[in-house]
Amino acid sequence: MTTVAQRFTLADYLAHCDGTDTNYELHQGELIPMALGTGWHGDIADRLNTEFRREIERLSLPWVSRQLAIGLQSPRGSRWDTCRIPDLVVLPQAQWQTLKGKEAVITLDQDPPLLVVEVVSESTKITDYRHKQVEYSYLSIPEYWIVDPLTEKVSILVLVEGMYDVEGFQGDQPLRSATFPHLHLSPAQILDAQG
Repeated sequence: MTTVAQRFTLADYLAHCDGTDTNYELHQGELIPMALGTGWHGDIADRLNTEFRREIERLSLPWVSRQLAIGLQSPRGSRWDTCRIPDLVVLPQAQWQTLKGKEAVITLDQDPPLLVVEVVSESTKITDYRHKQVEYSYLSIPEYWIVDPLTEKVSILVLVEGMYDVEGFQGDQPLRSATFPHLHLSPAQILDAQG
């Protein structure tokens, strides 16, 4: 006998509580447990979050940067919902204020965030490079960073006419970001993050 996994709508997902501390992404109606990242993964995300916040403050931009705190409803080709939780999301402060009194999910009818970052792990590399690239471009997210400690590379994807142009950076190459054009940071500095 085969069992059929319960399928969740976005509303089901937002109301779901299984009594554990497990965080889930929603992928085509199925709950996907999010494994704890390595300490290095956490250090990388924390380093970038710190750098983004410094740059936002330095330039007095009306933005915020949030780490593992915002979900993105993602369009999929099936009738089942998908909701991603990027490692980092940069969005306008006014948009963040609208999310504070409810589940922090940016739905399809809302403006996209300014930038999202995914830190690759062995278990997420196909999703981060392929699935999320397609989903985030469809959502019109202007900039998507893929930070890959496995290949020691940072890819910055900038949305141009509905598709991402990809530029890869390694070692001491200075990153070029459309969102943060004055940010002085290299892959080596990000990947050498110590928290």
